[in-house]
Formats: sequence, structure tokens, C-alpha cells
Amino acid sequence: MTAHGSDRPLPLSVDRTSPVPLYFQLAQQLEAAVEQGRLAPGALLGNEIDLAARLGLSRPTVRQAIQSLVDKGLMVRRRGVGTQVVHSKVRRPLELSSLYDDLEAAGQRPATSVLRNTTEPATAEVAAALGVAEGSEVHLVERLRSAHGEPMALLRNHLPPGLLPLLTEELEATGLYRLMRASGVTLHSARQTVGARAADARQARVLAEPVGAPLLTMERTTYDDTGRVVEFGSHVYRAQRYAFEFQLLVRA
Repeated sequence: MTAHGSDRPLPLSVDRTSPVPLYFQLAQQLEAAVEQGRLAPGALLGNEIDLAARLGLSRPTVRQAIQSLVDKGLMVRRRGVGTQVVHSKVRRPLELSSLYDDLEAAGQRPATSVLRNTTEPATAEVAAALGVAEGSEVHLVERLRSAHGEPMALLRNHLPPGLLPLLTEELEATGLYRLMRASGVTLHSARQTVGARAADARQARVLAEPVGAPLLTMERTTYDDTGRVVEFGSHVYRAQRYAFEFQLLVRA
């Protein structure tokens, strides 16, 4: 097991005087190496027996540490190959940024498949969010966002009609917010709600999850610098691959 871009062994150690279980100490170090890119996607962990001998641990302890990362979706056991790093979990800060930009910044190689790019009558919910009459035509863009070839999120965005041209090939090449900015839309602020739900049959099929799997949800209403609503997003994310990060401050 070597650090990414180096032939040197990954620095690992355990503290036997600590009350923290030895398997958990090892699991934390391996997870940090994945998150920081020192263990890149596709990297092999090598032989559990060798790792146990190197750290002076029992093989069941090493196996338990690795299994905890398999359970988190960071690693996978492949028959005939061994234990392999799959990816790091995407941790997205709650700020006015796009998933495309956040994935790219995390080195996750985002890819997009446009499932729908059309107009449709606004439902009561969409009409209220966009400030248009119920039943009036609005633009709908639905996309599947992937990273490293694996589904990450199902994104639904409604936009006021005529806000900007939305070509399918451009939506598959870059993020929606980049296209909006390139068209002269100045994003200013947003109101956002984060929640959770169980995957329905369609969401499960598109996201390669079992029906009923936990999904994170996010609804966002975004405003430009004039106070105009420019999009209403309703997105679902695979919970095992995604997390939102909050920064909390003490109120004076």
C-alpha cells in the first residue's frame, strides 16, 4: 500500500495506549488517505496479512478496519483482485455553488446525462417558487450527474421561460450555473432546504440504488442581483456518496 504518486508506503500507525479501538484508528487513517487523495480511486490496499504484520495487528483487526470502509462505500472487495479504493465521499458546503463545480473542485471528474430538456406547465409548487401563474409554460431540465462513471445525483431544475438558451449538448458539457453566468445572469442568493426520503422506483433505477434506499434531498430557489427568481431546483443525492457540510456560529 503506497501513497498516490509515490513508491513509499503509506504512513500508518496505531497507539496501543489509546482508548480508541485499534481497528477504528486504522480505519480513520485509511479514510483520511482516501479523502485527501493519497489513496486514489483504483488503488489496491494490498495483502491484509502484510498490513497486519507491518502494524503488529491481528488479521481480524485489519479486516474489521477495511470492512468499515467497504460499508461506507469508499472501498470494494473484488474477487481475484483484492480490496480496491472506489472513491471519496463528496462533502458539499452549503453555499451558492453548483454540484458540477463542487465535484470538479474535489477532483471527481463530473459527467452529465440530460434526461429531459423541455417546457411544461408549471405545477402549483413550481409556479409559487418562480413567481409565475400556475399552468404557464416553464423550462424543465432534468439531468443525471455522475462522477468516476458512478451515478451521484438526479437533478431537476425549473427556470422562467426565455431566461437563456439551454442546449442539451451544452448542459452535458458543463454546469447549469456556468451557463447562466455566461449568459449574463448574475447569481446573488438562494433559499435552500435539505431533507431526506426513500428512493422510489424511478429514482432507484436511475441512481442504481435499491427501492427504498435513503436519498438526501435539496430544494433551492435562486435569485439574481435584481431579486428575480432564476431557477427552482429539486435534487436527490445518493446518501452513501454524498454529504452536506454546515458551519455553525454561536449567536451573540
